[in-house]
Amino acid sequence: MTNFSSFQGTVTTIRDFPGNGEGCYKFITLENNAGAVVNFIASPSTYFVDHSMLAVGDVVTGYYNGDAPVILIYPPQYAALVMVKENSNQNVKVSYFNEQLVSNDGQLQLNISPYTPLLLINGQAFTSNLANKDLIVVYGPATKSIPSQTVPYKVIVLCLQQN
Repeated sequence: MTNFSSFQGTVTTIRDFPGNGEGCYKFITLENNAGAVVNFIASPSTYFVDHSMLAVGDVVTGYYNGDAPVILIYPPQYAALVMVKENSNQNVKVSYFNEQLVSNDGQLQLNISPYTPLLLINGQAFTSNLANKDLIVVYGPATKSIPSQTVPYKVIVLCLQQN
């Protein structure tokens, strides 16, 4: 179970991150409406929902492991696990979902239809049980109950290495 934390803001900078694998890592700076700034390091294993290409000016949410150690600098710098370019036609939830398919924060419950695509990050079909997994859920309408309930457009299973 990963403790996902997130930061949403507007992309102000995208550049190559120097070091090993030159050109394979991107340094992405986000600034929110309150002026807070966060830097994300996107690696080749960072999952970009819908394989979106980011550009300066895009509104983006970056997800990272809230329990991972980070260097103490300002602005904070996190290793990006998932990046989501905001889209008014869909919602995205990145969380651990329990055996009832309720998100870790108790805000969203999944009702999986036989037509809901269940995928791995490499695009292949996921054929096991979704319970007790880290998931990226792409969905549209949801009930106003708590937890909100939805039939997702698609579910991507994050098979993250646990340390």
